[in-house]
Amino acid sequence: MFLLGRVATDDGTPVPHDALVERVCNARVRQQVYATSRGDFSMELGSMADSYLDASGDRSPEYGQSSKVPGTGISRLELTNCELRATVSGFHSSVISLMDLTPGSSSMDVGAIVVHRATKIKGMTLSAAPYKAPRDARRAYEKGLEAERNGRLADARQYFEKAVEIYPKYANAWFQLGFVLQNLVQKESARAAYTHATTIDRKFLPPYLSLASMAYEAEDWTQVLNLTNQVLDLDPLKYANVTGYIMDLDPLDYAKAYFYNSAANYKLNKIEDAEKSGLKAERLDVRPRFPQLHLLLAEIFARKNNYATAILETKIYLELAPHAKNAGQVREWLAKLEKLNGPVSSSEKTDQK
Repeated sequence: MFLLGRVATDDGTPVPHDALVERVCNARVRQQVYATSRGDFSMELGSMADSYLDASGDRSPEYGQSSKVPGTGISRLELTNCELRATVSGFHSSVISLMDLTPGSSSMDVGAIVVHRATKIKGMTLSAAPYKAPRDARRAYEKGLEAERNGRLADARQYFEKAVEIYPKYANAWFQLGFVLQNLVQKESARAAYTHATTIDRKFLPPYLSLASMAYEAEDWTQVLNLTNQVLDLDPLKYANVTGYIMDLDPLDYAKAYFYNSAANYKLNKIEDAEKSGLKAERLDVRPRFPQLHLLLAEIFARKNNYATAILETKIYLELAPHAKNAGQVREWLAKLEKLNGPVSSSEKTDQK
């Protein structure tokens, strides 16, 4: 079943390109889709994103067996206490309740989600550098972005270098320069550019996440933890009930930040913190982009002797990455987990009989 609708601004101006529509149930984000450039969106219910989460956000293998909405294959839990809202940089959103929705076909038009221009809240800032940069620096920066989009990384590097030469406090240009250098496999120069961006504007978050990604690859877990904490301390999702907030990261980038944070906490033997961040990453990674997140959660739950959930997460990993290099080893580990969970599984089978 599909929910169809659109995002519209209250002043009739075009909808920003980063409009994200979220289905929120019991105050938890359950599903996310991007609106088109015209503001239209389509959200498919019954997706895997909800197949193993119950109404409280906890895992439940039986979730898909819940009572269905008549005439559809959709669980009532996917509509109960649920609403649609939009997340758009610089706007706050109206909501559309799904509680009383009565589907009559395979698709339903829910109407328009109206977004209103908002003001920033303390701590939720974008870099002010683009607005202060001289025209020549902005022009070089824009040419760099165009060259980067077209795969001309050497040209992009020259444009970004020109932008920061003209205006050394151009945090966005330093960040983009770091990104290009990283793709040109010049890691130390990239790290220096990212770090320079953070010294210019400590609340400009993208370079922190890029540095965290590099630290993750290097398995520098203390550095990963410090950098991701810097990002997550300003996670606007924590302020979801505040009217009006600004995000300078794609919402899905927060999934990456929580994933890295979870991995670092796990490696540093902070299991409870690892579980907390891992579950947040799992709820945000709706596409999903990080199959290894589920393997990490499986390790966390196995460490806590919660073998049933570890088995579930391991199976999800294998479904998402069936041909991964470690797939064979993971299947062997899954068999061990199932043996450890054997007595529980047997009793469950007896109950079902």
